[in-house]
Amino acid sequence: MTRIDTFKHKGLRQQLCDELRRKGIVDEAVLRAMNEVPRHWFIDSALDAFAYQDRALKIGCDQTISHPSTVAMQSQLLSVQPGMKVLEIGTGSGYQTAILCKMGAKVFSIERQKGLFDKTRTLLSQLGFRAHCFLGDGYRGLTEVDYGPYDRIIVTCGAREVPAALMGQLKEGGIMVIPLDDDEGQEMLRITKNGPSQSEWKVEKFGAYSFVPMLDGRQMR
Repeated sequence: MTRIDTFKHKGLRQQLCDELRRKGIVDEAVLRAMNEVPRHWFIDSALDAFAYQDRALKIGCDQTISHPSTVAMQSQLLSVQPGMKVLEIGTGSGYQTAILCKMGAKVFSIERQKGLFDKTRTLLSQLGFRAHCFLGDGYRGLTEVDYGPYDRIIVTCGAREVPAALMGQLKEGGIMVIPLDDDEGQEMLRITKNGPSQSEWKVEKFGAYSFVPMLDGRQMR
């Protein structure tokens, strides 16, 4: 598949990265990936004019592609190093997946919406991003022993609680980045698993965000 990436697109990406720096993104690996991955490839061509604005856009199935600043912040909080195994909950458009792949991560991504899964898995493959994509319930993670445990876990939907299954699949010393939802809104957490018990977890908070809700045990569509 031929995808167009014009000088205009590249210029707009550079402007976006400059904006991300002003918003507190300092991880050069994240900024390089954001500058190299064309966001407009992951949205409908009718929205091309909005691709490099810092805004969420609809991608179908009642889902959105996150603000670039949100993608960058979650990626920065993960502190990904090349070769790390990263479990992503919520493949969505595949844009966050592509950013992690560009940073050198081995990405295992779960999507529960079959329409998005079929479309995004094909797109990522066509674009040369070697992510392992699965249709399933991200709340339960990937239990196959051939894949886990994971160095990093990123959740791209708002959870009401930290899923125990996911923490069980995270290596000791590993990091999970997850937006936690309560009655007052969502807050981005970075959880470092320093030991098996919850009392040993280091929990850091990084402000308010807005994600679609994480679904637990509901029928996949």
